[in-house]
Amino acid sequence: MPNDRDNRSRPPPTSDLSDVVAGDLVRLMPRDLVFVMRFMGESQLRLQSHFQSFIRAELAAGGVTAETHPMIHLFIESHAILLRDFVFSGVSLSRQFRVEEIERLTGDTTAMMRVDIWDQLKSHIETAEKQFQSQAGTLPGLLAAFEQPPGPVPGNEK
Repeated sequence: MPNDRDNRSRPPPTSDLSDVVAGDLVRLMPRDLVFVMRFMGESQLRLQSHFQSFIRAELAAGGVTAETHPMIHLFIESHAILLRDFVFSGVSLSRQFRVEEIERLTGDTTAMMRVDIWDQLKSHIETAEKQFQSQAGTLPGLLAAFEQPPGPVPGNEK
């Protein structure tokens, strides 16, 4: 017959764990959460277009053109995106705001933003868990590559 000790050794239901994890993350917010600006929309397109033109000109100066390399536009586009993201990430990382600063700026004296963030964290944690569980049937096949090969392990022969 199970006793209280048996019940304590079992992990709590998943929904209880997502509550705990979301609560831990909110508790850590003053130290770990930063708000970062993000360039979106036309700004992304404008910078990406700049880098596409820049890369195209640099390649042409070296003799690489669409005529000599018909698929070069794929290279140009992918590298322009990498350069765009590098620029925006660098600028964004230099302009971070802590949760207390955002609360002060928005006048959130009741910490409603923290409650909203907790709700979103909990919901997204549960969604991620459900997504993982829905794919659990495919895991044995995927994990087969991580199995120990049969026979002695190289380097452990005696």
